[in-house]
Amino acid sequence: MNSQVDVVIVNWNSGVQLKECIASLEKYASKDIASVVVVDNGSVDGSIEKLKDFHRLNVDIIEAGSNLGFGKACNIGAAKGNSPYILFLNPDAAVYEATIVETTNYMARSENQRVGVCGVQLKDDDNNVSRSCTRLPTVNSFLAHAIGLDRFLPKLGHFMGEWDHESSRSVDHVIGAFYFIRRNLFEELQGFDERFFVYLEDLDLSNRVKAKDWSIKFLSNVQAFHKGGGTSDQVKAYRLFYSLRSRLIYSYKHFSFVGATLVFLATLLIEPVCRVIQSILRGSLSSVKETIIAYKYLFTWLPSWIFKRNT
Repeated sequence: MNSQVDVVIVNWNSGVQLKECIASLEKYASKDIASVVVVDNGSVDGSIEKLKDFHRLNVDIIEAGSNLGFGKACNIGAAKGNSPYILFLNPDAAVYEATIVETTNYMARSENQRVGVCGVQLKDDDNNVSRSCTRLPTVNSFLAHAIGLDRFLPKLGHFMGEWDHESSRSVDHVIGAFYFIRRNLFEELQGFDERFFVYLEDLDLSNRVKAKDWSIKFLSNVQAFHKGGGTSDQVKAYRLFYSLRSRLIYSYKHFSFVGATLVFLATLLIEPVCRVIQSILRGSLSSVKETIIAYKYLFTWLPSWIFKRNT
């Protein structure tokens, strides 16, 4: 059962978190891993230089030279390996002693041969269980999120915050911070859709996994660490812009034209007003500024995207 997993980590200015992530792999899972591929998206914080101390792991560093986006970097990293399983692991995550071997054993059992993707229970800095699984988004869930209604009625949204994640079960989606997938399935689906620069590319992949009649499992008896937030906290306006952009791409890919257009209109016309009002009520002028900047980026990007869709 040894060395059946290729681990792919996409790095963008992750600092010491990247080193800690790989240190956990070396400490707890070196015998279970065939390779570790780190795709660096143009980091300038010296995080790649910190990886020279690892000797028990086959760490392959690919320096992209610029930020290619998460999905494209994942595809590049995955193409470097040939093991039966691929683990996409965030640099702000870390594994424990049994994390990879238990997940691999679960996927290898004869009764689980139609399980295409696995996720595990993620713990944060305070050892709390993260709400890491989601339902597949719908037009209604995106609309509820756009106007902030899912904050008050969580079941209207696609996030599964109402579930404590203390039991194993089939789910629609497990978070991309620890995304364990069969290589043959990943290659059949042609990997991540690179039109998603960041955000929702993992959900889009899960959607396509489910459409092929594979199941996705969440394992509550297997744990890993995930700090959350990661490097995107450094650039909040960009984070919001890419989140909104990915929502529009996802909607027009998976919903009807009418449904996607409803999401489009709510995202562009209603959500910014709701966000600004909520920020003012919280007394957060910085959030108002971030919202304005994010929508400036979005409206700048829209014409080229609409043109590509129509050609």
